[in-house]
Amino acid sequence: MTKRIFMSAPDVGILEETYVLDAIRSGWIAPLGPDVDAFEKSIAEFTQRSHAVALSSGTAALHLALLAHGVKPGDIVVTSTMTFAATANAIRYVGAEPYFIDSLAATGNIDPSLLDEALTGLYTRGERVGAVLPVDLLGKVANYPAILALTAHFDVPLISDAAESLGASHSGHPAGSFGSAAAISFNGNKIMTTSGGGMLLTDDPNIAARVRYLATQARQPVAHYEHTEIGYNYRLSNILAALGRAQLERLPSMIARRQHVRDVYRKLFARIEGVAIFGGDNDTADNFWLTSITVDPMVTGWRASELSTALAAENIESRPLWKPMHLQPVFAHNRALVSGVSERLFETGITLPSGSVLSDEDLARITTSIQAFLGTK
Repeated sequence: MTKRIFMSAPDVGILEETYVLDAIRSGWIAPLGPDVDAFEKSIAEFTQRSHAVALSSGTAALHLALLAHGVKPGDIVVTSTMTFAATANAIRYVGAEPYFIDSLAATGNIDPSLLDEALTGLYTRGERVGAVLPVDLLGKVANYPAILALTAHFDVPLISDAAESLGASHSGHPAGSFGSAAAISFNGNKIMTTSGGGMLLTDDPNIAARVRYLATQARQPVAHYEHTEIGYNYRLSNILAALGRAQLERLPSMIARRQHVRDVYRKLFARIEGVAIFGGDNDTADNFWLTSITVDPMVTGWRASELSTALAAENIESRPLWKPMHLQPVFAHNRALVSGVSERLFETGITLPSGSVLSDEDLARITTSIQAFLGTK
């Protein structure tokens, strides 16, 4: 059987092996250590933040960001419907209610005009909004200038879910630099990885200190184990931080390779009527994490799902765009302000193999498979 081509496999090599081996030989095997400190410092500098706290996942970063902002049961957190479940799950962890907002057609990110409408309605009814939590979709940063104007007007905290956008930017500012706090992810399929892991970013020393405290089981600073509130075991290990340090050094080259992959797809589909590279042509602020296309079946005569089936037959992974949270059974009872954009993107979009680890041979196999599919349509 031919080798499986994954959508976004981890890209690790000799540098990562060297850093991890050095960490093991140093004896810092338990959580925390000098590599965690160095990794936090490097990520803070990269994202132009004052503080970074290394955690076990991006989900943990979202959870603790909400807690650090005092979001509590009964609060409403207004968020993107076009996202992975972790965003909405973290809101439920703190007992708050997610309120889902639909997308802009060009990027899939939260629609500021709908956000304005939702916040106006919530405040008019006297409902407490604990935070606004936009998501940067597939490597494109949300329209934070517009979002920040709204959160300032309504005096509500902004927490950025930048899990997918590390290395991207908006208006000259890096992903993760927006809001009073931001969460990034180092999951295995992300632009860079620590196998599992994440980071909480903030300029507020009080938020950083609160997150560090909660992430280490809320242990009081005394010689014995003293706890006055519930904490969590959310800190990143020193070994995984060493992996992250190596990945961060290689991040520019990995982004460049993913950009090349997108350019290959752009050229492939340039003459195919009814197919567009998702996110538009302006990729200057993108980190090229994943490349997706949208398909208009009324023009092409075929559906995105048909291409996905054809690729699966060749052992090539693909998937639809995120299924909107307001369509997920677990969140079907939650309120949403929708325009139909996210549902349309879910129905017409397909994400193609996009990883920096893809070889030229892999890309040739993918393009040959796509061309063979197109030739039968």
